[in-house]
Amino acid sequence: MAGCATDNNDTPVDDSTEEEQEDTEQAVPGDEREVLADNLEAPWAIAKAGDTFYISERTGSIVTIDGEEQSRKAVQLEKEISEEAEAGLLGIVIPEDFSDTNEAYAYYSYQEEGETYQRVVSIEEQDDNWVETAVLLDEIPGGSFHHGGRMEIGPDDKLYVTTGDASIPELAQDRDSLAGNILRLNLDGTIPEDNPIENSYVFSYGHRNPQGLAWSPEGELFATEHGNQAHDEVNQILPGANYGWPVIEGDETEDGMEVPLIHSGDETWAPSGIDHYEGNFYFASLRGEGLRKFDPVNETEELIIYDVGRVRDVLAAENGLYMITNNTDGRGDPTEDDDRLLFIPIPENQLH
Repeated sequence: MAGCATDNNDTPVDDSTEEEQEDTEQAVPGDEREVLADNLEAPWAIAKAGDTFYISERTGSIVTIDGEEQSRKAVQLEKEISEEAEAGLLGIVIPEDFSDTNEAYAYYSYQEEGETYQRVVSIEEQDDNWVETAVLLDEIPGGSFHHGGRMEIGPDDKLYVTTGDASIPELAQDRDSLAGNILRLNLDGTIPEDNPIENSYVFSYGHRNPQGLAWSPEGELFATEHGNQAHDEVNQILPGANYGWPVIEGDETEDGMEVPLIHSGDETWAPSGIDHYEGNFYFASLRGEGLRKFDPVNETEELIIYDVGRVRDVLAAENGLYMITNNTDGRGDPTEDDDRLLFIPIPENQLH
């Protein structure tokens, strides 16, 4: 599953800059972290049901962590998982009724007749493995890079799915394409009647490679997005809105296109999963190698955890944050026990 040398770009660049190193010196190290699981293989998403964690691995498995017990089950899929860079078994969602149904949702990449696609499916946990049981949405365009892949059930009980531009930037401006979007589905795979574009799954478009979704307590949707070379973004997502890629980025403006709440400027975060906790949003940073806090009121961000390597996803809890490192995906520098599920208590002085 080794990929290209960078998360944001098709052109390799240095992973650290003087500005990033200065930020790191001011950040809070993760020395309070608790290791809940280790030896994960290119993990991508964290989901939780009760006290049990479920972590997807791009190689095609789901790892279950229940207390001190850790087990791995392969996911039996109808299509063979693609080995393109950034592809594989990506997002998973464990719904509230999982304990009754054993059914969840997954997003994965596959290849057919030389083309890469993604599909959204339901999967069922069985004794020895997981099995794909139904296809909710298929033939989402894929490419060499930029597959999106984050999925969450929103407060409206709809399934939200991020898709990348499939390495074809102009697709993000094509409202008839499923690439470069945030999609909104009913849980049975049908199109919600109140979607902003009639008879379309598209909830917002003009995205390059969004990989994080989270809601505020007021029900506002926020997303993280990989920029081109730099200009990574945090956006507030409005129904039917156009987020500009590839026409604008950073502080550029164009009529009818949204600008980000905040972006990384000439640096890069390579942001992935995001979650809301006690008034702030926290998002994973791959090239930035850590966890960042976004203050939506002041529209500022800061690196708060820095010594854990690449971070792919984050999940809020009652008294802190769970996160997965992503050092074994071919782009990191894994230690002997990588990758890991970590718990990070957030100090009171970091909350607001």
